[in-house]
Amino acid sequence: MTSVYWLIAFVVLVGIEAATLALTTVWFAGGAIAAFLLSLAGADVNAQLTVFVIVSFVLLIFTRPWAVSHVNRRAEKTNADSLVGRQARVTEEINNIQGTGTAVIGGQEWTARTQEEDCVCPVDEIVEICAIQGVKLIVKRVQKEITS
Repeated sequence: MTSVYWLIAFVVLVGIEAATLALTTVWFAGGAIAAFLLSLAGADVNAQLTVFVIVSFVLLIFTRPWAVSHVNRRAEKTNADSLVGRQARVTEEINNIQGTGTAVIGGQEWTARTQEEDCVCPVDEIVEICAIQGVKLIVKRVQKEITS
C-alpha cells in the first residue's frame, strides 16, 4: 500500500511544480520515485523514508544550481534591473566626494554615483549604468570613439 502513497506524493509534487514553475518541489518528486521503487522491492517504511530524504537532498544540492541557471534563461529583466547596461544623461554633476549627482533615463531622474571614487561627470555627459544600489545608479563614463 505504501507504493500507492509514494505515487500519490509524486503526482502531487509534480503538480505543484507544474503549477508554480518555481523549482521547489521537483527535487522531492525525484525522492518520491526512489522511495516508490524501494517500496516495490519490498523495503520497510523506514528505509523508504530514508531514501526519500537522501535522494531529495542530493538532487536539490547537486542539480538545483544547474537547473536555476538553465531554466527561464530568456526571462526578461524587469523594473530597475532592466536599466543595467543602458545609458543615461547626467542632469547634475556627479561627484562622489561632494555626494552630488543625478542622471535621467526613461524620463525618470535618479541619484547617481560613479564607480571610480575620483571620477567627476559633468552635466549632459552620457554615462553607462553599471549597477543599482538602493535608489542610486552606479555609473561609468561612456568611452567616446575617436574619429580621424
